[in-house]
Amino acid sequence: MKDQYAGHTVDVLGIGFGPSNLSLAVAHEEARSGLNMLFIDGASGPEWQPEMMLQGSDIQNNPLRDLVTPRNPRSYYGFTNYLKEKGRLFEYLNLGLHYPLRKDYAQYVTWVAEHFASIARYETRARNIRMDVDQNLWHVETDSGDIAARALVLGTGRSRKIPKFAEAALGPRVFHASDYLKRMNVLGMNLRSVAVIGASQSAVEITLDLANRLPQAEIHTIHRSFSMRQKDASPFSDYVYFPEFVDYFFRVGDEARENLSRQLRGTNYSAADHDVLHKLMLTLYEERLDRRQRIHIRNNTAVETLVSDANGASLTLKEQHLGDVETLNVDAVILATGFRDLGHGEGDELFPELLADVAPHLARRGGGALKVERDYAVACDAGLALYLNGLCESSHGLGDAGSFSLLSMRSADILASLEAKLIAPSQSHRHPVLAETTDAI
Repeated sequence: MKDQYAGHTVDVLGIGFGPSNLSLAVAHEEARSGLNMLFIDGASGPEWQPEMMLQGSDIQNNPLRDLVTPRNPRSYYGFTNYLKEKGRLFEYLNLGLHYPLRKDYAQYVTWVAEHFASIARYETRARNIRMDVDQNLWHVETDSGDIAARALVLGTGRSRKIPKFAEAALGPRVFHASDYLKRMNVLGMNLRSVAVIGASQSAVEITLDLANRLPQAEIHTIHRSFSMRQKDASPFSDYVYFPEFVDYFFRVGDEARENLSRQLRGTNYSAADHDVLHKLMLTLYEERLDRRQRIHIRNNTAVETLVSDANGASLTLKEQHLGDVETLNVDAVILATGFRDLGHGEGDELFPELLADVAPHLARRGGGALKVERDYAVACDAGLALYLNGLCESSHGLGDAGSFSLLSMRSADILASLEAKLIAPSQSHRHPVLAETTDAI
């Protein structure tokens, strides 16, 4: 079906309509910006982490760090007002939760997105991006036609990190955690053994879910480190989620950024929250009381090879320190291996795949990765405006690592930059709510 915007020009086209670009849409409305915006997304409707809506799972994030509150605490679109509008505020407060349920936050994201249905086009996937230098426009080829825009904001999320040993084995029986519920619903309840690769929050949550979902199955959780580590949740470490840290991180040199990233990795990566680690340990202990062992924690273990067919998968495992090698045959393998960053490190992407055709025209850092400015813009030799929204951990720090923590502040930065580039000063009509919150950054 041809979209009404096909063949027309918009000021700003947002590619992806998850939390990052949704937050930008909220900031745009509250600023009463003179720009017109359109957002496209390949999904069938508003959704957030649909494959990880596990029973009892939470968001590991302060609920007030939502789509808007750090930027504008008086906003209609905050999580607290969502609860009020849904008639659940007192019920939620009565729960005494430290973090909200993931299901609740997903419904919050959907509730906000529904208010912006008029500027969102779902089931519209961007296929290719090219530049029209003569018209000073971007052209985005989609499923439903070509859309021209004066500026692009990529909020597509990071691509999956697939270990090299698993690339050739991907299929119905070997899949990434971001497909978890969809694939499990197809495989059904008759799995006898499952391997989970990784030691992240997702790996622990999936291990627990499998133990509950498949009461007769053997579950093998495989990771290279000695232990499943607890996230560094120190309030001192959490300064990485302050706007001031973004300024600091952006100003330091590349070597210092890499050093800081190594120091702070435990706040978000290859680690899990205390509650799920404790629950897993309690489950293991209870199994010992019942004189059974269904969950096998294979630490210090690397996967050497992985092959799969229609009936299952076979892994060659090597103990990291003793050198012992064994073969493990399972019905399915789940890769809780995270997502790729933009950068030039091992496993990183130099640029999002969608930008492949225009990448030669974009500014680069040492090593070939995109050079992102403080306002999240990427300079283009044709002078066209391009922004990365939620893809800039290597340049802006852990607040850009898929967390809600700073996305409302980031949206304010991007909107202010868009207005400065696309609207003449005499035409700008920024609303005071946005002006006073962004000026305080």
